[in-house]
Amino acid sequence: MMTAFMIWFLALVLSTIQYTAPEIRSVFLSYLWLVVSRQGYDIQWIKQEGVMVSKVRSLGLGGISGYEVSVECYLSGGLPVFDIVGLPDAAVKEARERVRAAIKACGMVFPLSRITVNLAPADTRKAGTVYDLPVMLGILASSGSIKPLPNDSAFFGELSLSGELRHVPGALPMALCAGRTGVRELYVPADNAAEASYASDVTVYPVANVRQLLDHLKGIKRIEPSIPRELEPDITPALDFSEVKGQENVKRALEIAAAGGHNILLVGPPGAGKSMLAKRLPTILPDMCRDEMIEATEIHSVAGMTSRDNPIMSTRPFRSPHHTVSAPAMAGGTSNPRPGEISLAHNGVLFLDEMPEFSRDVLESLRQPIEDGQVTISRAASSVTYPSRFMLVCAMNPCKCGWHGHKSNRCACTVSSILRYHERLSGPLLDRVDLYIETPSLEYDELRERSTAESSAVIRARVNTARDVQRRRYKGSGLSCNAHIGTKQLEQYCALSPSCEKLMRDAFSRLAMTARSYDRILRVARTIADLSQSETISPPHIAEAIQYRQFSIQAQ
Repeated sequence: MMTAFMIWFLALVLSTIQYTAPEIRSVFLSYLWLVVSRQGYDIQWIKQEGVMVSKVRSLGLGGISGYEVSVECYLSGGLPVFDIVGLPDAAVKEARERVRAAIKACGMVFPLSRITVNLAPADTRKAGTVYDLPVMLGILASSGSIKPLPNDSAFFGELSLSGELRHVPGALPMALCAGRTGVRELYVPADNAAEASYASDVTVYPVANVRQLLDHLKGIKRIEPSIPRELEPDITPALDFSEVKGQENVKRALEIAAAGGHNILLVGPPGAGKSMLAKRLPTILPDMCRDEMIEATEIHSVAGMTSRDNPIMSTRPFRSPHHTVSAPAMAGGTSNPRPGEISLAHNGVLFLDEMPEFSRDVLESLRQPIEDGQVTISRAASSVTYPSRFMLVCAMNPCKCGWHGHKSNRCACTVSSILRYHERLSGPLLDRVDLYIETPSLEYDELRERSTAESSAVIRARVNTARDVQRRRYKGSGLSCNAHIGTKQLEQYCALSPSCEKLMRDAFSRLAMTARSYDRILRVARTIADLSQSETISPPHIAEAIQYRQFSIQAQ
């Protein structure tokens, strides 16, 4: 039976060992505490020996928005256990083994204690590997291996078993959140630093490995902060409109669509150049402003589509999913909601080639995002909203074989099969398209013509001028182009003269237009007026806009 003197002596010896033999010390403390508790002694010093709580600021992702996470680490006496609480997913729980190996790899001692890590707020689901680094730092601070971390610093990153830091998705949204929550110094993996550096009000430090970070925190060797590169639009010169022969009416329609951000549908036989024209559309789209670049990068960052070499989206996205895409892949989804194609096309183009070949549920999933500019993905555990303000560009054949209405009379489709083919596209979806344009087959003489067409640079200059007019007009309203203006703005900026009113009245009754069609004609007319640098909408602008609504798919 142990006496009080023996217990006091053992406690004194263990306290003098300090960290020379922490593993032996922890085992002896656990055994001593067990013996003391059974003997009924109330020795509070032994009970509290080795107990310390540390707190490390980190960040998490909810949709494309970051939120602050407090990593609280608690070390106490007892049998060695490593628990992570706070609704962690499997990837977060597996951080235990990565942290253990990384601490030993960098020459530090992993404490043989009871370790409890809490990720606060504890009622929010935590996912991913971003918490590896703050968990490791919390353990080292709790064990006394490093000094307490500054309160205005935050950390995130995935650890390798050798102590190196790896790229994680969502660096820019988390960095932006860090600046909003008072963080002044942000430590991220070196591969994420270029992307995170575009956040304002926060200094970003690129960390290659744990040893480099520890030397920086101890003041041995400082890490140089990451400096963001100048944001400049990057236009790929591989494709150009000058390569397209003929199709001047289609080029004009695409220029109007690019200038105002309008949706457009190209209809024509195979080989007419629909896909060729659509793939050259990004070369005439207006330059992105800083806010648009940041918004697009946030979405692509969350989807894991940014890298060290391409940290920022400097050109408008162009997404062209295959017709076998599923509805969750288009709108976004899975159990852990991720951005879909319509969100990845935010501030850019969503191109649907062979539109009727897409499944009906995929096409119908576009209707609400086209109107609202965002998509909400609801699951049992959470609901996430992603922005989806995109320009819809579609291409289709007039029938299944593609030759209906062609002068060669090659079409063998029956009337019923043509109707079934067209019925794959619902009226409400087609009503959300601003411009319908026929893309006819080229004649031999047009193909052999040597005349030089306008280059993409010349067309883009006109588009940029028109878009600058729109930005100045809608400054402070949250709008950037004519396609997104609401009812009040239509009344203010699309007022019609008596002659324009007459044209619209005649077209409304003759074409059996809906209220949505009426609004879209006004928006397109406003864009045509901007391209001609006109302050008001004139009859020629209205007439051209109506022309792009006259095409009937059923009549082909």
